[in-house]
Amino acid sequence: MGLRLLLCPMLDDRGSTFSSHQMTGLGVWDLTSNTTAWQALLGDRHGAADLPPYAAPARATDLSGLPPAYVEVGSAEMFRDEDVAYADAIWQAGGQAELHVWPGACHGFDGLAPRAALSRDAREARTRWRRRLLAQSGTGNRPGAGADGRHT
Repeated sequence: MGLRLLLCPMLDDRGSTFSSHQMTGLGVWDLTSNTTAWQALLGDRHGAADLPPYAAPARATDLSGLPPAYVEVGSAEMFRDEDVAYADAIWQAGGQAELHVWPGACHGFDGLAPRAALSRDAREARTRWRRRLLAQSGTGNRPGAGADGRHT
């Protein structure tokens, strides 16, 4: 079983969401940083109308058939709205997504403050999700698998 763990993912090259503009000039990653990164990745294709979804996942029109996704984002970061929209698009396509919007968290919060209660909560939520899905698929219960699903 494939699983997708999307932590504060950069999904949309267009930079047109409310949160992308709301957080401009704030935090460790803002609209300027994001535009620079997309231009480095896409070159002349940045912002093109016909950009394929493999280059910018928010451009996908059909998200059916994808593995379950865990989508995590901070409420105080520019990716908030595009990540919430992506989880919603997965649900609309009949897919499975677990969405966490961590209150007051900025981009990369768990790496910036790994000992903070919110960071610990986020790591625990990811682990519970992964274990739950692996148990449902039977992967975590195969002979020789430890409690965390890894082969021992």
